[in-house]
Amino acid sequence: MGYTLHRGDALSILKNLPDESVHAVITDPPYNSGGRTSAERTSRTARAKYVTGNARHTLRTFPGENRDQRAYRAWLTDLLTQCYRASVEHAVACVFTDWRQEPTTTDALQMAGWTWQGTMPWIKPASRPRRGGFKQSSEFIVWGVKGSLDTTRDLYLPGDYTASQPRKDRIHITQKPIDVMRTLVRACPEDGVVLDPFTGSGTTGVAALREGRGFVGIELSEHYATLAETRMARELRQDEVELAGPEE
Repeated sequence: MGYTLHRGDALSILKNLPDESVHAVITDPPYNSGGRTSAERTSRTARAKYVTGNARHTLRTFPGENRDQRAYRAWLTDLLTQCYRASVEHAVACVFTDWRQEPTTTDALQMAGWTWQGTMPWIKPASRPRRGGFKQSSEFIVWGVKGSLDTTRDLYLPGDYTASQPRKDRIHITQKPIDVMRTLVRACPEDGVVLDPFTGSGTTGVAALREGRGFVGIELSEHYATLAETRMARELRQDEVELAGPEE
């Protein structure tokens, strides 16, 4: 299976995808949170929100992180509506979120037409402790289905995940663990196509290719689109080498 990566605004590109052309939506949209006040949420960059001041890396920031609560819900609803239209019947959608935006994300998912099936915790053991309170060590994966769940597949996936964000060789501020993404893309039928409107550095795409699924991605940042393209092309080359076997 191969991949297609579109460069540009997710909503604009999604509107041009054919009806019922993808089999799962696995995505990690900008959370538009990460602040105590409205001013902090809408004026700070993604890097300022999610990277500590003493961080030693120089990872690039990314756009789309400055919507207020109502604008975020309207925007995410529009996006997930287009994802719904582009998905086949029984397609599964998995959308990452944090504790601030989890209620809004579940609203947007349902307003877009998806049947909400649950919320899965992603536990991050390496998260920082919080003086005087509880450690914020969880993010969440809200998931739903178009119509009803396909129960004819012999498939049993976990309902929670424990894995730290990549540290060594990380190339995106909010990069997700490849093992978590490989499990999620199995919700897509074999030989099906996974859609990710927020491709970032391409982890969902790499996971889809490793699991034998096709991939359609969209990325607004030229910097991250180039990194994603490099990673996915490398993954395809590796697959071709393995299929060819050792030289005689």
